[in-house]
Amino acid sequence: MDTKHISILGSGNIGLSLAKGLVKAAILPEKNITLTRRNVAALSNYAELGFNTTANNPQAVAQADIVVLAVLPQQLNKLLDEIKPQLNPERHLLISVISGVSCQDICDYLQMNIQVVRVMPNTAIAIAQSMTCIATSNASEENMKLVKDMFDTVGVSIYINEELMTSATALCACGVAFFLRSIRAASQGGTEIGFHAHDALKMAAQTAKGAADLLLQLASHPEQEIDKVTSPKGCTIAGLNEMEHNGFSSAMIKGIKMSAEKAGVLYKED
Repeated sequence: MDTKHISILGSGNIGLSLAKGLVKAAILPEKNITLTRRNVAALSNYAELGFNTTANNPQAVAQADIVVLAVLPQQLNKLLDEIKPQLNPERHLLISVISGVSCQDICDYLQMNIQVVRVMPNTAIAIAQSMTCIATSNASEENMKLVKDMFDTVGVSIYINEELMTSATALCACGVAFFLRSIRAASQGGTEIGFHAHDALKMAAQTAKGAADLLLQLASHPEQEIDKVTSPKGCTIAGLNEMEHNGFSSAMIKGIKMSAEKAGVLYKED
């Protein structure tokens, strides 16, 4: 891997976090990574660190083995038109982090059988805590492993069937906002019962983190852990039931379903 060159087209939060993760994990040095952005001045700090930076996407593709597509869905077709003359199916691997765009969509638009791996990280990639889902319709097992190794540097990654990728967008990518909103609501509840706002937020966030780690580290089920906190006629079950009476679980489920529906049409919208 250390002999390969990767170009990240559209170096926003996800692309920059991936670049930093690859360097930190010693998978690639800065000189083997090119970052592109229309406003290349915004990448000046990365240029100082030794990354290659440019606004020229075709040039970045020409020198790369791996090309990461990290633009908005509405910008994808223009980008593909721009880089198509430089793409070589025998050499290039494309990695797409674009919501709502299948591997076949990209191949069809380019009119070439090029290997594409579709990846869905979330914003926790910025602190190397992303939940990243990986899928393909035509990439080799070797390239799938390569992509997984790359994204394991910035969190946890799993393989899924590509037809579930839109659902993964709702659960994992949009899901960050859902869990943050629930923590915000808990902190507001804490303020209402007597805590200062900054203390309530810290308490709610750490409690949420602890709850998540109980499931991840113990391989436990939520209801199993809930049972440990609920006693007959107790305050926990009273609070849980009040939330359920007001539609807590139903609202979360409906929100995830709505986000999945929206994610499925982003690429097709103007």
